[in-house]
Amino acid sequence: MNKRIATIIAAITPLMAFSQTALDSYQLSRYDLRGTARYMSMGGAFGALGGDLSTLNQNPGGIGVYRKSEIGLTLDIDMQNSKTSTSIYTDKMNRTKVSVNNIGYVGSAATGSELMPVFNWGFSYGRTASFNRRFRGSASMSGSLSNYIAGYTNKGGWSGDELVNNDENYWNSGHAPWMSLLAYNSFMINPVSGTNQYNGLWQDGKTVGVSDFEVEESGYVDEYEINLGGNFANTVYWGIGVGITDIDYRQSVYYEEYLNNARIPVLEADAEGNQNAVSGPPTATSNDVGFGLDSRKHITGTGFNFKFGLIYRPINELRIGFAIHTPTYYNLTQNNDGVVDYGYGYSDGLLKPGYTGTPIEAMNWKLRTPWRMMVSAAGVIGSKAIISMDYEYRPYQSMTAKFDDGDNCDFVNEDIKNYYKAANIIRIGAEYRLTNNFSLRAGYAYESTPTKSEVYADNSQVPIYTSNPYDTGTTPSYTLDNSTQYITCGIGYRYKNFYADAAYVHKSRESVYRPFTPNAYTAQPYTAKVTDNSNKIVLSVGFKF
Repeated sequence: MNKRIATIIAAITPLMAFSQTALDSYQLSRYDLRGTARYMSMGGAFGALGGDLSTLNQNPGGIGVYRKSEIGLTLDIDMQNSKTSTSIYTDKMNRTKVSVNNIGYVGSAATGSELMPVFNWGFSYGRTASFNRRFRGSASMSGSLSNYIAGYTNKGGWSGDELVNNDENYWNSGHAPWMSLLAYNSFMINPVSGTNQYNGLWQDGKTVGVSDFEVEESGYVDEYEINLGGNFANTVYWGIGVGITDIDYRQSVYYEEYLNNARIPVLEADAEGNQNAVSGPPTATSNDVGFGLDSRKHITGTGFNFKFGLIYRPINELRIGFAIHTPTYYNLTQNNDGVVDYGYGYSDGLLKPGYTGTPIEAMNWKLRTPWRMMVSAAGVIGSKAIISMDYEYRPYQSMTAKFDDGDNCDFVNEDIKNYYKAANIIRIGAEYRLTNNFSLRAGYAYESTPTKSEVYADNSQVPIYTSNPYDTGTTPSYTLDNSTQYITCGIGYRYKNFYADAAYVHKSRESVYRPFTPNAYTAQPYTAKVTDNSNKIVLSVGFKF
C-alpha cells in the first residue's frame, strides 16, 4: 500500500486532483439489453435483421433495410428485486421504475438509382444502461474495517498532526487518505504511544461483532444517435452513426459495525472538554462499541462514439451482419464525500457519541470505454418465421482512465487489467407470424462475467483499490459482477402502417459484495452473494409512412 501511494503521489504532484478508479471505469462502461419491445422480445438479436429503431445504436447497417419512414416510442415498467445472502442473514429488497426506453425517427427517400435505390437517415434517443439497484445485508465478522485502515495508515507513516480532520492541513501536508483522517478523528484507529503507528478496534481472540451494510445505486446512460445509411442493389445494407451520451451515476453506501470486547482508547478531556488526549493504552472496557460509515459518490458527464455496420443478403433466406463501435470518450465530473458517526459507550461520559466528515470535492477525469464488435446471422423461413443470432465481443480490459489534462492514469489502467477481462455476449431470437396482423417472439441473451476469476473468488487475495490519496472517496466496499442472462418473449400487432408491440424481459445477474479488500492487516473480509432479478414489461407503438 505505501509503495502504491508513493507512486501515485509522485505521478500526480504536478497535476490536478483526480478521483477515478478501475471500479468506476467498469460501472460507467456497462450496457443493458434495452430498446424497442420487438428488439427486446427477441433477445436483442437484430444485428443481421435491421428495420427496427433499436438498430440505430446496435448495427447501423440496419437503417439501410428501411423502405418507408418510421416514428416510434417505447416505455418500460421495471420491477426489480435484489437478494443478499451471508452466512447469517438473507434479505430481499424491491423497487419499481417506469422510464422511456426509446424514441426514434427514420426518414427514407427513394433515389431512383438501381445501384442505391434508397437513402435513409435517422435520429433516436435510447437508454442504454440503468444503474438502479439497492441491496442490504448483515454478516458476522472475523476482523474489522478499523484494523484494515490502521494497517495501511501504519504503512504510510503519517503522524497524528497529519491526520487531524482539517481541510487546509490535509491538502498541504501528508496527503494521507481521507479514510485515515476519518478513522483517526472518530477513534476507529488510535495511536500507539510515541510512534506513528495505530491500532484498530478489533482484538484477535477477544473481539466479536456483526456488520450491517446497505448499498443504493441510481442513474442512467442515455444515448442520442444520428445515423445515415442505404443499400447497394438490395444486397448490401450499410450505415454509419455517431452517438452522443449523457451519463449520471449515484452511489450511496452505509456500513456499520457493532463490536464486543473491542480495543478502545482511554481518553481525558482538555480544559474545554474536548476528547482529544489519549491518557493511557487502549483497553477493552466496553460491550457497546459501534461506528457507521456513510459514503456518497456522484459522477456526471458526456461522451461520444462512432459506429459502422453492414448487412449482407446473398439470398432472401439468409442475412449476415457486422458492426463495430469505437470506444465512448467521456469527460466526467465526480463528487465524493463521507461521514463517520460513532459511539463507544463510556460510563464516565468522557467519550461521547460524535461524527466527523470530509469536504465535498468536485474532480474531473476522462474515460475511454471498451470498443465493441458484433457479428450476426439470421435466417428467414418463407414469410412466416425468423431465426437470428448475434455474437458480441467487449474487451473491458481495454478501458482507459485519464487525468483531466489527457495524460494516462497508469495505476488505474493497471488495476483495470488486473481486475477485468473481455465479456462475450450471445443473443438468440425468433419470431413467428401467426396471421398477417399478429406475431409471437422469444429470445435469450447471455453475457459472460467481465471479472477475472481470481478476483471474483471467495478466497481472493487480489487487492481492490476503491479510492486514491487525492480524492475524498471513502467507500472501502465494492461489488463485482458475474454473468448476466436475459429470457424474453413478446407479441406484435400490425395494422396497415400502425404497429404495437409488447415484451416481457427477465434479467438475472449475480454479484459479490465485500466490505473492504483482502489484505494483510486483518482477517479475510466476508463475501455477500447478491442476486439481482428484473422483470420488465416493455410497450412500443409506432407508425410507418
